[in-house]
Amino acid sequence: MKWLVSLWLALFVCGAQAARVDEQRPLMGTLVEVIAEGADDASLHAAVEGAYREMGRLSDMMNHYDPKSVVSAINDAAGRHPVAVPPELMRVLELAQRMSARTQGAFDVTVGGLTGWRFRADDPRMPTAAQIAAKLPLVDWRKLRLDVRAQTAYLERPGMRIDLGGIAKLYIIQAGAELLEQHGVGRALVNGGGDVACFARDGAPPWRVGLRDPRAPEKLLGALGIERGIVASSGDYERYFERDGRRYHHILDPRTGYPSTDVHGVTLVSERLEALDGLGVAIMVLGEKAGKRLVEATPGLDALIAGRDGSLWMTPGMRRRLGR
Repeated sequence: MKWLVSLWLALFVCGAQAARVDEQRPLMGTLVEVIAEGADDASLHAAVEGAYREMGRLSDMMNHYDPKSVVSAINDAAGRHPVAVPPELMRVLELAQRMSARTQGAFDVTVGGLTGWRFRADDPRMPTAAQIAAKLPLVDWRKLRLDVRAQTAYLERPGMRIDLGGIAKLYIIQAGAELLEQHGVGRALVNGGGDVACFARDGAPPWRVGLRDPRAPEKLLGALGIERGIVASSGDYERYFERDGRRYHHILDPRTGYPSTDVHGVTLVSERLEALDGLGVAIMVLGEKAGKRLVEATPGLDALIAGRDGSLWMTPGMRRRLGR
């Protein structure tokens, strides 16, 4: 299928049980695949339906392209008043603020204020330098005010915009995986456009997740064995256009308003969402050296960083997962 060509991650499924469901549905601007295995076919299908409903509900809530979403309501009220937010969205916004503080703003959900870009090869759009400079004052994660007690979010300046594209998807697919486990599914994987959340209960075989080489995405570096966890990828080769010999991709540097330049791609693996959600984007922005320091300071995180110079750096844990 065509959508698989753009993924870093090719999935290798091993083992078999009495019942198995493998479905793909459009969601969050990509195809979301759910693979679930258990003992009872009827309950398995019901669990998968429930997972898709929950992921759809969360996606609708957090989609800044949808004028009826809660995120759009926050954006529309920028500079005027706080907006009440559901607990799930507050959770994602808190994750975003913590990652922004941790990376000194290299990850910033208010990057949505940098309008004018379109990263489609068939219809690219690029704002002028003057337009970018005019929008940069609208990008500042510290001006997103969260009141956890009142459950409200407020953007301080008119024109500011939240874009959760760099952090919401992992939360959503993890929510889908958690719902499957709560419904008694023995083994499941949720793949959202190359980001994966999976689990295998005690005694079930681990998942094998193929790791694509960000320097040559048509090739595999190997397969990761994962019993439980999240695999997150960020790269410069999925949504981009080229102009005057330069590649312009969708990961914007909040400090400059232009696409990041130092790293081709990042893959992160952890059992904890908090360890990696948004971190891949920050590493793309900060570059390889600063990215390594962030990874090494994060317990329980395995990582691969591909530099623009052709280098490939991996943590010892990532090497072990790949059998190297």
